[in-house]
Amino acid sequence: MWSSALVSNVGSWMQTVALGTLVTLQTHNAFWTALTLAAGFIPMGILAPIGGVLADRLDRRRWLIVTTLAEAAFAACLAALVASGLTSPGILVLLSFLGGSAGAIGFPSYQSMLPDLVERDDLLAAVSLSSAQWNMGRVIGPALAGVVLVVWSPAAAFSINAASFFAVVLALGFVRLPPHVRSQTREGIVSRLRAGARAALDEPGCRAAIALISVVALLGSPFIGLVAAMAIDGLHRRAGGPAVLTTAQGIGAVLGALALAPMARRFGQQRVVTVAVTAFSVALIFYGLSSTLPLAAVAIFFVGGTYIWVLSGLNTVVQLRAPEAARGRILSLYMMALGTIYPIGLIIQGAIAQHIGVRTMTVLSGVLVLGVVAALLALRPAMFRALSTTTGPGEPALDVTVPEVAEVDLGRADASD
Repeated sequence: MWSSALVSNVGSWMQTVALGTLVTLQTHNAFWTALTLAAGFIPMGILAPIGGVLADRLDRRRWLIVTTLAEAAFAACLAALVASGLTSPGILVLLSFLGGSAGAIGFPSYQSMLPDLVERDDLLAAVSLSSAQWNMGRVIGPALAGVVLVVWSPAAAFSINAASFFAVVLALGFVRLPPHVRSQTREGIVSRLRAGARAALDEPGCRAAIALISVVALLGSPFIGLVAAMAIDGLHRRAGGPAVLTTAQGIGAVLGALALAPMARRFGQQRVVTVAVTAFSVALIFYGLSSTLPLAAVAIFFVGGTYIWVLSGLNTVVQLRAPEAARGRILSLYMMALGTIYPIGLIIQGAIAQHIGVRTMTVLSGVLVLGVVAALLALRPAMFRALSTTTGPGEPALDVTVPEVAEVDLGRADASD
């Protein structure tokens, strides 16, 4: 399953880069680029809870096969339409949304299968390997996409992505899980989410983490969806430019994820997260100011590293501070905040970038994040103190050995793996 997920993840990243490049070359309109990539991500914020309900009610292995085949079908349809020249920005947005929807309702089944695939004592290590797999795909996929776009075409990248989903289907054919036990609870999903929201509001660290990820998702995260616009319209490079920037960002994220745990042990979770949000905003400003592709690649390397610190740092705060009985629901609220607010910010920034330029918009987003962080540090310092993994007054901070990187990172047009 791990190997097949890596293959599919590489294909998904190839499609993400190729889709952003295709829309940008067709329209030279940052709004359409942002809207197309946001359409693939919006379903994760809306449909993931439904996917969770289905994961508890259906045979997870069979349901994941169905949703994976649906993703393959949408990718194949995209490849066929692009190859025949029968595409428009509206069609690309629709297919991006449909592929993202199939992934969003299948992803909870993939996550729910993990405890059945490894021993209980190995679960944390399995989660760590899953995070490593996801970040490896983010490095390999864009690099391969750059080659495919230069040598062949976007349609070829979409075809490769469609074929990559069959690696997951093949692996699932060999997987044997314990007999499926349906959830017996009669409580509706709205009631469960409402109770989880109350628990999140009552816990200061969870409340602060969800608030901060909302700010970052709205103001800072949209840089990912605008990578193609930055490379092509901002830096005047062709198809290989988006792949260079996305790969640089992925390498920064991998190295940043490896460095985070030792830093948290040495300096403390609260200090690391506070510095990470500040450093991310500064790196974003330098990325927007970069006037050449090499400078932009160096800048986005640091953007990727500090951004993964923010995501995984805040995610770890939620995991360690959330009451055990409500941990899953609070984590789902954290991911819903990320999944719904990010595409809104991406669409808004794409529309503004069309008028003021994508580089100016990127600088402005970094300034806004920095300004909000400075204001919160001055006016609400208790919010940042709550980000400590200390479980109570005077208690030592918990040892954060393997922070779980948020699996729904934002550079993906679909949410398959």
